[in-house]
Amino acid sequence: MSALFSPIKLRDLELANRIVVSPMCQYSAENGAANDWHFTHINTLALSGAAMFCIEATHVEPIGRITPGCLGLWDDTTEAALKPILASVRKHSKTAIAMQLAHAGRKASSHKPWDGGQQIPLNEGGWQTVAPSALPHKDGELAPEALDTAGLVRIRDAFVSAAQRAARLDIDAIELHGAHGYLLHQFLSPIANQRSDAYGGSLENRMRFPLEVFDAVRAVFPADKPVGMRVSATDWVEGGWDLDQTIVFANELKRRSVDWIDVSSGGASPLQKITLGPGYQVPFAEAVKTATGLPTMAVGLITQAQQAEDIVASGKADMVALARGMLYDPRWGWHAAAELGGQVAAPPQYWRSQPSTQKELFGKTTFGAR
Repeated sequence: MSALFSPIKLRDLELANRIVVSPMCQYSAENGAANDWHFTHINTLALSGAAMFCIEATHVEPIGRITPGCLGLWDDTTEAALKPILASVRKHSKTAIAMQLAHAGRKASSHKPWDGGQQIPLNEGGWQTVAPSALPHKDGELAPEALDTAGLVRIRDAFVSAAQRAARLDIDAIELHGAHGYLLHQFLSPIANQRSDAYGGSLENRMRFPLEVFDAVRAVFPADKPVGMRVSATDWVEGGWDLDQTIVFANELKRRSVDWIDVSSGGASPLQKITLGPGYQVPFAEAVKTATGLPTMAVGLITQAQQAEDIVASGKADMVALARGMLYDPRWGWHAAAELGGQVAAPPQYWRSQPSTQKELFGKTTFGAR
């Protein structure tokens, strides 16, 4: 039996395989609200053969958006915009739907990637960003405002409100975004966090706010549904956040019954020096899994079926999450199942696509039309 196509259970959520569609920003929302692009994107990848699809970074307040086009879930309008999309997915797909809740902190107020991705000046429609400390992400940018006690409470409560809205939408799982240099990662990393109060300095203090957010979200999201965390295992910068600190943080999350750790890296500093290669972040997932015993997701240049199979079969990670590979091949899960001898769920309208050499791909034989 293929390890990649073996089931896994996260609380009461039963996944038929170990493939996840990573959350991928689409930069196409309107004032935070999902639209017809999201309808097309989510419905397409919900039929990829992955057992779980994670909705892109969904921001908990308007100033927490990376770009003006980023998705949000902070009011009745943004909540209502997702309802018809999720209804369509539920009608045609058995894929579990997760949502990544996020706040960009000092990396907010940026142009869309295809418009350059740089910070938007205030006089051109940008907004004042917030962060643990009044340190810009890179030289020449407007410095963020350091969050005071009221700001920390506001953002924590915004995560809670978004989690409650996600529960009303019947989202199957939540992932908190603590990676890629966004707000929760900013608190963790000494590169971005130079506070002198209870939220800065020592590792214990730097972990405090992300753990408070996790605790608050876990308390309001249904107890039978999983909550995971995405982390950057290293900043790839000397003196920054690193793997040893990540393991300490993951163990603190374990004490709070986190359901998975999605192990990525980087994003805290433009000075990062990353060594890229196929599966380059898998060793980080393996190290976290070994040290904590927690279920982990491996990410980063995982593109081939056998590569994904080997990661899971060897115990380096429990799941693989694909992003660009899924955009390039929206039926990646089908093709992996055909290669590895697995099965995937597919709507009956597509059963006739089953190759004659793969009669068990959908658990159905092909059929003809009169």
